[in-house]
Amino acid sequence: MEPVSHTESAPGHAQPMHTVDVTMETAKEHLIDESMIRPVLVDFWADWCGPCKSLAPILEKLAAEYDGAFLLAKVNADELQPLAGQFGVQSLPTLIVMQQGQPVDALQGAQPETAIRELLEKYLPAPWMAAVQEGSMKVQAGELAEGIALLRGAYTDSEQAAEVAYVYASALIEERRLDEAEAVIKAIKMADQGSEYTSLLAQLELAQNADKAPEITELEAQHAKAPEDLEVIQALAAQYAQHKHHQEALELLWSVLEKDIHVKEGELKRIYLDVITTVGKGDPLAIRYQQKLYAKLY
Repeated sequence: MEPVSHTESAPGHAQPMHTVDVTMETAKEHLIDESMIRPVLVDFWADWCGPCKSLAPILEKLAAEYDGAFLLAKVNADELQPLAGQFGVQSLPTLIVMQQGQPVDALQGAQPETAIRELLEKYLPAPWMAAVQEGSMKVQAGELAEGIALLRGAYTDSEQAAEVAYVYASALIEERRLDEAEAVIKAIKMADQGSEYTSLLAQLELAQNADKAPEITELEAQHAKAPEDLEVIQALAAQYAQHKHHQEALELLWSVLEKDIHVKEGELKRIYLDVITTVGKGDPLAIRYQQKLYAKLY
């Protein structure tokens, strides 16, 4: 079998290899040199080894899932007996973790996926951490909808890990999605509540108590006096959306659209759809109000 080559994601930009078949000529490059950059999981196997064949698809799956965070280096112990001897391999399959040019951990014999994950987790960031980092960067760049979508996925994938919850809740507060932020904060376990938790609660409380923009306060007063005035409703919904009160904007618009979807020659429906697009069409809030519209239309 030929060694696996780099796959190209774009001209001049090679993605890290997931898996490679080691030869004596490439052993130093793949096992020593590569482990100075990222962990290498060395799989010693042989054609006659049944447990090796059962283990192989699990290893391939994890290598793809971690998307280059580690290199899966496959060593045919029969063909490369000197190399297997150097690593002290006495039974197959044997998995060895290489880091900084040294073997740092190992597993022998048939292993369930959970055991291999536990081994990898000692030396690798969790798969969802990349989404946390990318989501945080987008939030910092002002791309809140995209950032929150990534953070929500990481929050779910991590089974509501506290380290993700803090970043996710902070982004929700910045987007003024305060009810959602509060739910995320309340779900943080007591064991994970420290100074960061106290700070986040204070951030939420400040946002909850913050005065609304004067133009919103004025329009809300006008709406209270004339709740059927469509011009006031349109202006208030636009101000809500502009100041990131997206749920208030959608709820106000829907209170009119559910009675007449074509009101104001479709102008309010257009604003409603614009707000949904701003929130992000895969977002639970957007989905909820999109479903209301579809139910009315169809």
